[in-house]
Amino acid sequence: MDEEVQFVEHREVFIEHYGEVPIVKGSFNDMPKNVQAWVASKIDLCKPRGVYICDGSQEEAETIIHKLEERGTLHKLKAYENNYICKTDPKDVARVEGLTYIVSHNKHDSVPHVRPNTKGILAQWMSYAEAEKLNMDRWPGCMAGRMMYVIPFSMGPVGSPLSKIGVQVTDSNYVLLCMRIMTRVTPKVWDVLKKGKGDFVKCLHSMGSPRPNQRKVINHWPCNPDKVLILHYPEERKVTSFGSGYGGNSLLGKKCFALRIAGVIARDEGWLAEHMLIMSVTNPKGQEKFIAAAFPSACGKTNMALLTPTIPGYKVQCIGDDIAWMRFEENGELRGINPEAGFFGVAPGTNEKTNPIAVQTFQSNSIFTNVAETEDGHFFWEGMEDKISDDTEVVTWLGGKWKKGNPEKAAHPNSRFCTPAGQCPIMHPMWEDPKGVPISAIIFGGRRPEGVPLVLEAFDWKHGVMLGAQLKSETTAAAEFKGKKIMHDPMAMRPFIGYNFGKYLDHWLEVEKPPHKVPKIFHVNWFRVDSTGKFLWPGFGDNIRVLDWIMRRVDGEDIAVESPIGLLPKKGSINLDGLGEINWDELFSIPKDYWLADIKETMKFLDDQTGEDLPQVVRDELQKQADRINAM
Repeated sequence: MDEEVQFVEHREVFIEHYGEVPIVKGSFNDMPKNVQAWVASKIDLCKPRGVYICDGSQEEAETIIHKLEERGTLHKLKAYENNYICKTDPKDVARVEGLTYIVSHNKHDSVPHVRPNTKGILAQWMSYAEAEKLNMDRWPGCMAGRMMYVIPFSMGPVGSPLSKIGVQVTDSNYVLLCMRIMTRVTPKVWDVLKKGKGDFVKCLHSMGSPRPNQRKVINHWPCNPDKVLILHYPEERKVTSFGSGYGGNSLLGKKCFALRIAGVIARDEGWLAEHMLIMSVTNPKGQEKFIAAAFPSACGKTNMALLTPTIPGYKVQCIGDDIAWMRFEENGELRGINPEAGFFGVAPGTNEKTNPIAVQTFQSNSIFTNVAETEDGHFFWEGMEDKISDDTEVVTWLGGKWKKGNPEKAAHPNSRFCTPAGQCPIMHPMWEDPKGVPISAIIFGGRRPEGVPLVLEAFDWKHGVMLGAQLKSETTAAAEFKGKKIMHDPMAMRPFIGYNFGKYLDHWLEVEKPPHKVPKIFHVNWFRVDSTGKFLWPGFGDNIRVLDWIMRRVDGEDIAVESPIGLLPKKGSINLDGLGEINWDELFSIPKDYWLADIKETMKFLDDQTGEDLPQVVRDELQKQADRINAM
């Protein structure tokens, strides 16, 4: 499948060779020669009816939107400017982690040595032979009757030394519209490739639904749920995704490129590609710090990146809400960029109370997937009930009628907004700075209803890496898992690791070496509840109080006390003014039996899942923490 056709020198020769596959927009000759060769090989394989070379322009977007409106794929939300709603096939609504694989020649380059009789959950491996067999059952002729879109895009500011280039080939114009929001789609990418080494990440996507359709198309959303397959080839810097049009499966610049493939590039080049937001916090004294934070999907990452402080004098600005690429400068300083250009956030629960900035951001030029719509043309989802009257009629994501009090969900739990980051009113002026921003602190966190304090600081970098490795959280609607249960999500990267997780931890430990100046590491938990199930901490905008404590710790202020699991705030060192009754002792309690069981379970998990690949340093840190808990 992957042998590239002989390079076609001139467009005339190309048309002579592919006479039945016209280029309907753009110039084949504008592309670098290696891109031409790769695209030509995909034309040969997928057999589209035409080729559309994208330029990312507004005119292009308007043309595609008009076409999708006519087809019924997009529906304009009449209450807004250029906001559109899209509803997918109900079988295509989430990332399909169970069908996502890393392909490599050596299995243990991709996955750790799991213990016998243990199912590995830190990435899935597939051999080249198996991948080729499955690919040949899918890709030949898969774009018959459809247009092939060639999307040149930059992850990160175009031309930045911290950025990387990708080219996505797809038969979904919905994907084109979302990639245009989420990445920087521009012909300038061709110039960057021609001036540099010409390296780009190859991203091949198809809905797997050639015409005439073999399967009934639901909601004007062609897909092939029975043959979904997402493969990553880190050694070749390549991704192929077949059968699904849903965001994380089809917007290949996002998790596939920016985490799984970029993680391997980062290892090879000595930097970090992480599932992290980047934000800046400025205190009343005018002191600003940049913070990176890693939470599993749908655990409040976007809410934190776009936080509205509840106490006066603080300012929060956003650099990115989901992915951070961080490199060490020659002077040892860690600097980060947001490689994305948009937000692809979970809609339910997002409202003017939980995240007013996000709501302001997606008032225009946005695409909403699997949300509901009110009769007057407003978007609607769970968490927005106070915005409608009892008799307001709502059309659900499945097309049914809904009113307040109806027990069914109006929007899918994983419905999404896709909106340009540049529209966000609190984007930092440096959010697209090619040099990135200096990172002062790294935060890990998850949904932990029991036992885990509001905030703690790692004793040092090694202890912090262990805290990240043992990260756990309640499952979310972002993936195909059902129900609520605590799952391990090491470094918030469990679904996004592109190589052996033990080696990934080695890489984290390795970057501490001089001259690198590593930031302090913290762990937060906004979600602890009391015996009645009530949250002990108000969360949302009040999380600025915890961020203030973190900033003061970065400056070395003596406001922490040692505990068996890390440095906890001294009592009274977090500003609680105006919060009413907060049970400090319960919020920061460390139940010995809970923690003994927790650390034992963590040690077993990492032992089972990484076996001999678990770095001895992490093993030692786990044992030291167990010893400290035992001695409580």
